[in-house]
Amino acid sequence: MVDVARIEGLIAPSLAAMGFAIVRVRFLGGARRATLQIMVERALPEHGVRLDDGGISADDCAEVSRTVSALLDVEDPIAGAYELEISSPGIDRPLLRPADFRRYRGFAARLETRLPIDGRRRFAGTLDETDTQHVRLIDPDGAVISVPFAAIHAAKLQLTDHLLQEVSRLRSQAQTKEEAL
Repeated sequence: MVDVARIEGLIAPSLAAMGFAIVRVRFLGGARRATLQIMVERALPEHGVRLDDGGISADDCAEVSRTVSALLDVEDPIAGAYELEISSPGIDRPLLRPADFRRYRGFAARLETRLPIDGRRRFAGTLDETDTQHVRLIDPDGAVISVPFAAIHAAKLQLTDHLLQEVSRLRSQAQTKEEAL
């Protein structure tokens, strides 16, 4: 069994020094092909909202890959051969931590739970208030759904016109700031 928390702990300080934040570390093992997936984005201010691909270019992924490879070569936390895959979270990014759900309040998301809640495992709606124990969604009919964090198997932003419009607005705003400098 690969300890992804240990791997994250090994690489996070170096990536932070490079200006990157880890979104997710996963190890997908198989007899034929094992893959260590590391999703990164540019580091954000504490209350920043990232509505793009995390500001990651192919060159950034290559730089992160070289750094992570060197760190893992020294520590060797994975027995056997594996492929290293570095990526950005994308616009319809995964939501993994309570802070992610709070940061993207007001945007549409899809959640899947490990076990059924009120007979359902899949939920969709607009992210609402989030506390340390629950995520609240407002479904398309206006009903409020409270899902315990511990029950969530997977969650991600839903690609909608609203999300795309906000991405476009923020990119235009950033471009205007760059041109002013």
